[in-house]
Amino acid sequence: MTWAQGRRSAQPPGRTALAEPAPAAVAPLPALRRLGSTLRGLTEAEAEARLHETGENVVALPHPPTWPARLTSAARSPFVLILAALAAASAATGEPRGAAAIAGLAAVSCTLRASQERRFDQVAAALAATVPATATVVRRAAPDTPSMAREVLAEQLVPGDIVALAAGDLVPADLMLLRCDGLTVDQAALTGESHPVAKSAAPASGPGLPVPTGGVDAGHLCFAGSAVTAGTATGLVLATGDATYLGCVAGAPQRRGETCFDRGVRSVAGLLVGFTAASVPVVLAVNAALRGHSLQAVLFALAVAVGLTPEMLPVVVTAALARGARRMAGQAVVVRRLPAIHNIGAMDVLCTDKTGTLTEGVVTFDRAVDAMGRDDLQVLRWAWLNSQAALSGEPAVDPLDLGVLEHAGKLGLAGEAGADPVDVVPFDPVRRRVTVVLPGGAGRHTLVTKGAPAEVIGCCTHVRSDGGDARLGATARWRAQRLAEGCAAQGVRLLAVAVAARPTRLGRYSPADEAGLTLVGFIGFRDLPKASARQGMADLAAAGVAVKVVTGDHPAIAVRVCRDIGIEPGRPLTGRQLARLDDAMLARLATGTTVFARVDPAAKARVVRALRSAGHTVGFLADGTNDVPALRAADVGVCVAGSVAATRECADVVLARKDLTDVGLAVRTGRTTFTNIANYLKITVSANLGNVAAMLVASLAMPFLPMLPIQVLVQNLCWDVCQLGLAFDRAGGGPARTPRTFDTRDLARFALIIGPVNLVTDLVTFAFLWRAIGAHVSPAGLAVFRAGWFTENLLTQAVAVHLLRSHRWPCARDHATLPVLLATAGLAVVGCLPFTPLAQPLGMRALPASYLLFLTAAVAGFCLATATAKGLYLRGSRCQRR
Repeated sequence: MTWAQGRRSAQPPGRTALAEPAPAAVAPLPALRRLGSTLRGLTEAEAEARLHETGENVVALPHPPTWPARLTSAARSPFVLILAALAAASAATGEPRGAAAIAGLAAVSCTLRASQERRFDQVAAALAATVPATATVVRRAAPDTPSMAREVLAEQLVPGDIVALAAGDLVPADLMLLRCDGLTVDQAALTGESHPVAKSAAPASGPGLPVPTGGVDAGHLCFAGSAVTAGTATGLVLATGDATYLGCVAGAPQRRGETCFDRGVRSVAGLLVGFTAASVPVVLAVNAALRGHSLQAVLFALAVAVGLTPEMLPVVVTAALARGARRMAGQAVVVRRLPAIHNIGAMDVLCTDKTGTLTEGVVTFDRAVDAMGRDDLQVLRWAWLNSQAALSGEPAVDPLDLGVLEHAGKLGLAGEAGADPVDVVPFDPVRRRVTVVLPGGAGRHTLVTKGAPAEVIGCCTHVRSDGGDARLGATARWRAQRLAEGCAAQGVRLLAVAVAARPTRLGRYSPADEAGLTLVGFIGFRDLPKASARQGMADLAAAGVAVKVVTGDHPAIAVRVCRDIGIEPGRPLTGRQLARLDDAMLARLATGTTVFARVDPAAKARVVRALRSAGHTVGFLADGTNDVPALRAADVGVCVAGSVAATRECADVVLARKDLTDVGLAVRTGRTTFTNIANYLKITVSANLGNVAAMLVASLAMPFLPMLPIQVLVQNLCWDVCQLGLAFDRAGGGPARTPRTFDTRDLARFALIIGPVNLVTDLVTFAFLWRAIGAHVSPAGLAVFRAGWFTENLLTQAVAVHLLRSHRWPCARDHATLPVLLATAGLAVVGCLPFTPLAQPLGMRALPASYLLFLTAAVAGFCLATATAKGLYLRGSRCQRR
């Protein structure tokens, strides 16, 4: 068998865990043969040849999009496509100025969005800068030379290499363990489990141990992305780069499904197209029938289409999102994709891991109790002697032993003289305990054993209580087991401590000597909740965001953490239970379930998809490789700057720190940003709808066009430029307290309530210009008529911005920002064009003084009618929410 064939046969369990049932693991010697390696390691020439064939040991991540690719992505927005269609129609009907203006707006929108996303990608990359890792590899200079261990860059490892691991090392590739001495590994980045996991060497012969489904739990395998917390080991590299478990997860399909923002944009674009499709044919048919001028009728119909379309919508949306992103950057939150601003504001469910998000991610000492559950300092003393002796001569990096030593030091136990151990029976994942042998005096040795409660209790025949030893009968054994289970339900992980006296001897001790022990008690550890987690949960709950804990950790620990931070956990759903549910049943259960425990990466993504299929907008907060599929499945993915590269690449939002309060700030900023976008849409669509309806009525009732196409275009562009100020407004009222997204029904209801106010005001203006001024009797009169409507329209729209921008009533309680004030003042100035020499090029004439008195009364009436209609709309909105 060739080396390449052997490499394919030794695919990492992580890949099979995601795609198909895992195969049985082979024993070390067959694995070495399949990979063309030996216990002496590869030669430098072999390693170089394999590196050339397999590539560097790095997970290939997508390159940042190029500038043209970013522009192309931005141009696919439905809003931009509508503008492109209008520009093409304008050019085809002989309106090059209008076509150029509309195309310019589309180009500005695309450029702004592409430049903002490129800038934020650069900021995120700067946050994520890391130092290259190294690994200790055993190689030979030539086939007949001895092996030597040396440091190389981890990216130079190849399958078949022999790698040495020690406490504090990062596991550089997927390894089969050949030799192992008390090795424990932190796999939190892969599984979310807060406690280190013990590992052991693979059997020297035979078929080997079966690899469990999920791969990462295999006791004789170590995976890239995990970290050694204690012990030493030697391992055979099975897979590197994209072939590792880490690479499999990071290399899953990149394309994300349609998000909440995408659906909202599509629905609004459909509404706008529907309005246009319903109006333009009617206008075209009526004007062609009444006037017979087919070209002029087409031009007027095109003007109506332009009048209905909010041309500045892409620019306003992009400007508002970019401003929101800058505000988030000031809150130590980097947005990599602008639509994520909307999605995080629309989010009503946040899925999050437990370790490091809700908890500190640091295991701390919690308690020392006797077998009855009473505090007992003597139990801590025995545990301290075990930890001190077990770590003698090695770096004190095991977090559980560190917790014991630190707490004992605080209580003064560290001042006692700790004797050097006579022997140590190291920890292994089968026995799940460690025993140290200490000199006991008077020809005796003292054995101190610490480990998993079930395994230690199984070695005990006596129990110590109230200073004396008694037989460990069935009742006492059952009571001790119940104590361990009860502490687990409180989020405390227990280790049992037992002692025994033995006659001194010269030989080594073995696991066979761990018999007839006396149980003295238990020590407990806890991953403490973050100080800010409770406040972060309260902020999210106040914002209407439900939090789901999706973790690979024990369900009892996850439940306890939830209670500690103020979440009612309910009944947890485990990975095994989830696997038995079909998608429809999971979607029904997911909404009412708070804790999903013991779930693998694929299950996390399935939970997210189930919540989305139930109608929720879902965010996922993560930092580990095991969260990558779920990040891609969510509407918005959130990670921390210190996360692994694959996680950062998939995330839409990057937090400088892992803190739920920062997520709450981002949610509020997203909702405020979207409120400005929604205000623009509502104000513009309602005004345009009223004005177009007035144009349609006027074209039916009068023998001339009420406004020339160029005048409609200028008026609409001026109005839209004014509306750009809303992107820099501050939302008023209560929208930021609830999830916000595009709502076409609400938009249509607003337009149908407010739009008629514009229609009536325009018709009254038409009547005054027709009757009082007689604007229809001559060409000069027609110019005055069009000038009068032009002025009235822009002034009433400038006032409408202030009347409608707030969700409170009356609106005077919320003051507009300076950009809004300047924009509306500019619109009012443009409305006065008919009083200047610029009126004539636009086909307008100066207005008589009598019109000024009417205009004042018309604007005042418009304000009163708009405020009344707004009150009706707000009352209807409150009724709908109830």
